[in-house]
Amino acid sequence: MAIWFGNPTLDDLRKASVNAMSAHLGIEFTEFGDDFLRGTMPVEARTRQPMGLLHGGASVALAETLGSVAANCTVDPAKFRCLGQEINANHLRPVADGLVIGTARPIHMGARSHVWSIEIRDPRERMVCISRLTIAVVDWRPV
Repeated sequence: MAIWFGNPTLDDLRKASVNAMSAHLGIEFTEFGDDFLRGTMPVEARTRQPMGLLHGGASVALAETLGSVAANCTVDPAKFRCLGQEINANHLRPVADGLVIGTARPIHMGARSHVWSIEIRDPRERMVCISRLTIAVVDWRPV
């Protein structure tokens, strides 16, 4: 059984991200599964650190993007917003170029908080980074 509220589409996510940091980093949403959201990010000048490898902060940006967007797709947007509250990441393998693929899956989905696990892998399926994101589910009040 799918965890998504309504019927979100990849096109919806792409449209909502046009003027967001994810667009600047080249993050693309690529797949919804019953219980996961997947996306990619290029390893290039925008996402490398000065030594020429994937920047840990870019990996964390990918993880938080996938986890928070996925969490928001599980709640009624007329009533709630899901906001990142805490994130950690273990960087496991360097990547110099190409693409990384992130997959966000929930570990816990409560009424007021979620915990998501985000695995980032290279195209050969080797783990690059693993991250855990805590989400606060808050009542939505327009600012």
